[in-house]
Amino acid sequence: MRFPDDVLTDDEDVVLHLRPHARAAVLPGLVLLVALAALIVAWVMLPTNSGGRIGVWVVAVVCVVAAVRRGVWPLLVWRCTHYVITDERVLLQDGVLARERRDLPLARINDHTMSESLFDRMLGCGTLTIDSIGDQVAVLESVPHVHEVQTVLYELIEQDRLRPGDEDLADDEPADDEDVPARR
Repeated sequence: MRFPDDVLTDDEDVVLHLRPHARAAVLPGLVLLVALAALIVAWVMLPTNSGGRIGVWVVAVVCVVAAVRRGVWPLLVWRCTHYVITDERVLLQDGVLARERRDLPLARINDHTMSESLFDRMLGCGTLTIDSIGDQVAVLESVPHVHEVQTVLYELIEQDRLRPGDEDLADDEPADDEDVPARR
């Protein structure tokens, strides 16, 4: 599924659009292959008399249920999960039938941490945890190239804090030289 552009504001630009790492598709793909192989073996090995046909149907039903539950559904969830970082916010969207979207404005992000297991490091992915004002935590799992994503997020947060018109900057800088006391 494509990420809908109508979610973005007119001035907002997408910096990164990611999905969880492709490793999430490996196990469901293997389940689909095993289910297909079991179905073929049952079709070939079981006798064609009436008792054998019932066995083939039982194996077929079990294979279809396993394929849908452990194969097709996780693949759909993987394809429908989006991690979008724009120049204004972080959007997290997931859901196949019912959709859930979460927005974290860059100005409200307090902290972001990255973690990788040994297996994640070998695959080039990791988990990015984003803390926001108000004790909200967003966990992005299996983020591909998590090092680069964290760096981009940091740069965007710093750019957002240094935008012109920011009250924090205006308070830190004196208006003219007369307000600055002379050093002796």
